[in-house]
Amino acid sequence: MKLFMDITKKMHSFFITGTDTGVGKTLTAAAITLALKAYYWKPIQSGVSDEISDCERIQMLTQLTSTHFYPSRYVLQASLAPDQAAKRERVKISLSNCQKPITENSLIVEGAGGVFVPLNEKHCMLDLMQQLSLPVIIVSRGLLGTINHTLLTIEALRQHQLKIKGVIFSGKLHTDNKEAIEKWGKVNTLFHLPYFEQLTKETFQFWVAENHQKIVESLK
Repeated sequence: MKLFMDITKKMHSFFITGTDTGVGKTLTAAAITLALKAYYWKPIQSGVSDEISDCERIQMLTQLTSTHFYPSRYVLQASLAPDQAAKRERVKISLSNCQKPITENSLIVEGAGGVFVPLNEKHCMLDLMQQLSLPVIIVSRGLLGTINHTLLTIEALRQHQLKIKGVIFSGKLHTDNKEAIEKWGKVNTLFHLPYFEQLTKETFQFWVAENHQKIVESLK
């Protein structure tokens, strides 16, 4: 029985990436974290001088206890690519300092920016994803421009032998775009996270509760 439970938990651990920055990775990670009562980790966080961290935002939206959140290995102030923000603070990002937390629970890992965002002079986000070796969920916009960006992301992941769990569309969605990505990228759409006119912990938790079964089923 313990083996079965461990396998199930392992299947529910994912790396959340996006086609670019600001695409909705954090809100998507929050929805999955809440639906699975998972643990959340963002190894590299930049841009905290302008606003709260993504970890703090997810904890506020989900209202999960602090035990569900692992601290970032790097917390950088500037709203720049991680390597640029680190350079400003005279910090060097090292993949050896980004080892996956040991947990028996589902783990949701959120990347920074897209797959080719540089982390240091030698490594980009794809290298970290390979190191962590988790199935990848791609977060995409649903509007004009998403087909090219998403298909390029899919191609990059496959070239680096990373398993793609599927795509989640965030915000307003044109169904023709979704169908094109499914066809040309040979991927499944997991679910659609809509645009929230008023994003509060109440509206967010209500949406997750209403769509809980769909979210969980899509991630099996």
